[in-house]
Amino acid sequence: MAHLSKFSFLSLLRHGAGKAWSRQWRDAQPKAAYDVIIVGAGGHGLATAYYLAAEHGVRNVAVLDKGWLGGGNTGRNTTIIRSNYLRPESAALYEHALKLWEGLSRTLNYNVMYSPRGVLKLAHTHHEVQVEKRHIYANRLQGIDNEWLTPAEAAAFCPVLDVGERSRHPILGAALQRRGGVARHDAVAWAYARAASAYGVDIIQNCAVTAVTRDVSGAVTGVETTRGPIGAVRIGVAAAGHTSVVMAMAGVRMPLESFPLQALVSEPVKPVLPCVVMSNNVHAYVSQSDKGELVIGGGTDAYTSYSQAGGLYVSCETLAAILEMFPSFRRLRMLRNWGGIVDTTPDRSPIVGTTPVTGLYVNCGWGTGGFKATPGSGHVFAATIARDAPHPLAAPFSLDRFATGRLIDEAAAAAVAH
Repeated sequence: MAHLSKFSFLSLLRHGAGKAWSRQWRDAQPKAAYDVIIVGAGGHGLATAYYLAAEHGVRNVAVLDKGWLGGGNTGRNTTIIRSNYLRPESAALYEHALKLWEGLSRTLNYNVMYSPRGVLKLAHTHHEVQVEKRHIYANRLQGIDNEWLTPAEAAAFCPVLDVGERSRHPILGAALQRRGGVARHDAVAWAYARAASAYGVDIIQNCAVTAVTRDVSGAVTGVETTRGPIGAVRIGVAAAGHTSVVMAMAGVRMPLESFPLQALVSEPVKPVLPCVVMSNNVHAYVSQSDKGELVIGGGTDAYTSYSQAGGLYVSCETLAAILEMFPSFRRLRMLRNWGGIVDTTPDRSPIVGTTPVTGLYVNCGWGTGGFKATPGSGHVFAATIARDAPHPLAAPFSLDRFATGRLIDEAAAAAVAH
């Protein structure tokens, strides 16, 4: 492992006294060949490279990105973390990720600002009450924390929430996962990049993949890029909304649709919102960042697109719903908005595993839930690539489930951007 400066109180004093900080990761130039190429330098790709090196001893690895590190969905999401999914397969994978989140700053020696402030999921109709209680009972059977709050208990946990009966979206109760929360998205990318680079992983930015090369048997042999050909016998694709495009280069058609997903933040204010609040019924959610901004998001746009702009009507409808639930936010001004591209599957669950092409692996289809899965996704994907066999937690999320019919329907748990 290459030298990696440790962050500590003493190192902060030394650098505060004038010692220059070193680069956090190497600006690598592409080599002719690697053992493994990861396409996509977002959280999932960087985490995969780190766990390949740290846990499986595979260190001759390149992570390629057409833009800059963390410039895709990793830098465009709204950072919510939770594991209270309905299906046992999903709950197991997201709980694995949540447990990694809890110790990630210590593992990577980098403050990813994980904050388990609680995720409050509102119920506005009697049907939603039944659905959320079903989730709670399922989670308890799975050993995952989740509890039901009455409207009064929800208001006590989140005082700024309007639980009055005259609300346009009356609150009949809420499900609460106390271990859920948020983390700092760019810090996660930087932490994994720093740790992976220290193991010798090459992170190559501004290097777009233009073709996937294969031999006469059909196995992958490498990629063509805007910086020349790079050889590899194993390629892992973690390119989020552009996964279909990359996989098509290898002749693999993916059951994916890509949609714009928008978010926006308000001007910063003093601490007012102690937790994450989300509502499937009105397709809106909100949290407060450490800088004081209210981070607001909703559902995906109605039409498939590779645009990162999205339609204004989606943000307007989201804000209208937020203001119904939080009337005290009406005077706040919006500071900025942005969009990302999410890839969704027919059953709203990810695809993680092998493909019909020898040496080609894929990690995609996380839809609006990709950030929360980052450490767990990278961990199981790295094991899958290293062993050329699905990790047990990833096995149910194979590509062939769309042929066998063994779907994992998480539409109710992943219906909004959270």
